[in-house]
Amino acid sequence: MSAIRLVLADVDGSLVTPEKALTDRACAAVRRLHEAGIAFAITSGRPPRGMSMLVEPLALTTPIAAFNGGMFVNPDLSSIEEQTLPTHIVGPLIDTIGRHDLDVWVYRGTDWFVRNANAPHVDREQWTVRFPPTVVSSFEAHHDRIVKIVGVGDDLPAVARCEEDVRKQFGDHVSAARSQPYYLDVTHPNANKGAVVRHLSALLELPSDRIATIGDMPNDVLMFAVSGLSIAMGNASSDVQRAARRVTTSNDDEGFANAIDRYVLKP
Repeated sequence: MSAIRLVLADVDGSLVTPEKALTDRACAAVRRLHEAGIAFAITSGRPPRGMSMLVEPLALTTPIAAFNGGMFVNPDLSSIEEQTLPTHIVGPLIDTIGRHDLDVWVYRGTDWFVRNANAPHVDREQWTVRFPPTVVSSFEAHHDRIVKIVGVGDDLPAVARCEEDVRKQFGDHVSAARSQPYYLDVTHPNANKGAVVRHLSALLELPSDRIATIGDMPNDVLMFAVSGLSIAMGNASSDVQRAARRVTTSNDDEGFANAIDRYVLKP
């Protein structure tokens, strides 16, 4: 393995605790990366505003990959690049997700649209990203410049079936993957975490084998496959852990900081 020059971390389930908090050890681990001349970047299914609270404590200087790479922003949240879904498939996508009895969330730039503010997980998501959604009666006026559509439901087999159905119906027009067992994220086909690694590799002029990735969910496996060092969280499923080269402890047991100490800044 070549010397690591960039660490790219997923946020929820990896960098932060189950309570969505950064620990002192996690912040200290990022400081040690900076001191060692190793860059640090984050990627998430969250919108850009939902990661703004991480910029200052982590002293971020690298581009932030929001919406699983659907939108790259600077640390001041100014836009660098967007990958939006084709307008003509947004309506059919919403209909397909609805047929699986999942709630639908729609994201455009810094906007988050829902049809029911009391639907499952809306309160939790609002608490996580620290801004409220815009409630609309219909998504018909919101089909253009859409960066991400999310299918949300607590019937986890239904979420899995919906993922399979979306992939089958829309093929190469979308990227569909679960960022949580109850969230199906649908984005532009070039908006996935594997593409995030490739984009940062080109932008920072680093070979991908000099990049370490840390994650916990199936959508993180795509970045594992194209990075030099892949680290799965201890709270990840067995399938995700098997896809990684290393496994750290869980995100409620300093898994991120332990990964940095043991596998990146190891003595």
